[in-house]
Amino acid sequence: MRVRLVVTFVLVALLSAVTATALAYRDARTAVLQRTQNTAVDDLRERVATVAAGFDMPPDQRSLSRFAAEVSEGLGARIVVARHQDLTAVSDTYANTEGRITAELRAAVRAGDGTRFQRVEWRGEPYLVVGTPVTYADGDRRTSGLEVFAITDLRAERDDTEALLDSVQEGIVPVVAVAALLALLAAGTVLRPVRKLGRATRELAAGDLGSRVVVRGHDELADLARTFNETAGALQSSDAELRAQEAKARRFVADVSHELRTPLAAMAMVATVLEEDADQLPPDAARAARTVGAETARLSRLVEDLMEISRFDAGAARLNASETDLADTVRASLALRGWTDRVTLDLPEGVRAVVDRRRVDVIVANLVGNALRHGAPPVTVTLAAVGGGGAPGVGEGGDRVVLEVADRGPGLPPEARERVFDRFYKADEARTRTTATATATATATATATGPAAPDGGSAPDGGPGLGGGPGPGAGLDGGQGSGLGMAIALENARLHGGTIEVEAQRPRGGAAFALVLPLRRTGGEGEE
Repeated sequence: MRVRLVVTFVLVALLSAVTATALAYRDARTAVLQRTQNTAVDDLRERVATVAAGFDMPPDQRSLSRFAAEVSEGLGARIVVARHQDLTAVSDTYANTEGRITAELRAAVRAGDGTRFQRVEWRGEPYLVVGTPVTYADGDRRTSGLEVFAITDLRAERDDTEALLDSVQEGIVPVVAVAALLALLAAGTVLRPVRKLGRATRELAAGDLGSRVVVRGHDELADLARTFNETAGALQSSDAELRAQEAKARRFVADVSHELRTPLAAMAMVATVLEEDADQLPPDAARAARTVGAETARLSRLVEDLMEISRFDAGAARLNASETDLADTVRASLALRGWTDRVTLDLPEGVRAVVDRRRVDVIVANLVGNALRHGAPPVTVTLAAVGGGGAPGVGEGGDRVVLEVADRGPGLPPEARERVFDRFYKADEARTRTTATATATATATATATGPAAPDGGSAPDGGPGLGGGPGPGAGLDGGQGSGLGMAIALENARLHGGTIEVEAQRPRGGAAFALVLPLRRTGGEGEE
């Protein structure tokens, strides 16, 4: 902006100077020529009147030449041409006058309308030619047929006006230089508060809500700075209020979840007793007992998921990381839930990374569980180590490992792709509470009579190489899931310095979710 202001200022000054120079040159030239013309006309008229008073008509060649010479002597030796019918006399016999006295001027003088003049160029030089008819002194002022022309050299006047133009042009450079200096000073005065305001705006956009601008003066820029400060103050107040409300909401969720654990534990114990004796109860009572058990288990998982989300929101989640064979971890997670026979695996050996095994188990449970529940076979799990390039959420240039879970189902609708990691979002909105309850009843029946159902949260704690149960968020989103599983999975991936990428519609059908993790974790290790 500084450059534009200076250039604009200089252009305006230059245009003004050039315009003023042109006008001054025109006025000066006109004034000089007008003065010369008036002097030449008056001098010729007076000199002719003086000499013609004693001149006899009609003249001969000799008297006409003497007349021209006398008129010229009174005009400062200007060239004078006298004409009478066919006679022509020139005060300077060596002067060439044919090209300087035009036919138009001769005709105008011959018409007897008074003194006439004309500026002409002859051989590249300017001349002023004044012509006047000589009239008789009687009352009717008849023309005598004698015509007198005086030729005045205008080179001196031309040189004067050109010298004036040169001097004015030489003054343009200092004027433009002064204009540029003034433009720089003005631009600095105008742009300094604008730069400060821009700096404060960038700081505000970067998250520094305490950024303010010092207000000086009472002009428009001061009003703008004052408005910015008021806006920033209002934004800071709103942000503080929203943060306080968010903190209260997180504390409320965490407190409620914590307070529900004890009564839920008691309810789970009662539900377990009822389920154990369900076979001895009437059919309706047995169905109700199993439903209570399944819903109690679902509510317990929801409380655990809420507590896990609260830890992420509070920044209290930590990794318990160690170097791990990822292929073994994936196999153990699938075997724990009885999914090994339902999934096609491509897990090369030797792919190791520093990860938290429990959190990776939660991620695998959610991705594979969703593919089994909402997709269609075959569900494939592919593990690969990729070098260089980086990925979203992964350090630039670092090697990474990609665990992809794909299916051949209908895929995700476009609107679901952007919200699949939102909390409490379920892509299958058609599922009703009745369907979920019926599914929960069936799950409860299967839990009571057979192996664990394909729900990470309902499997017993422990498992091959997992160092504990599946943990929060290991259930399925949709149906009897809490709607928090994918959100927890993404937070776990980010905690490792990675991310989860989504391909909603694959060319061959279905959707694919790819867990991308760095082979070496960037954060510090810690205990939860």
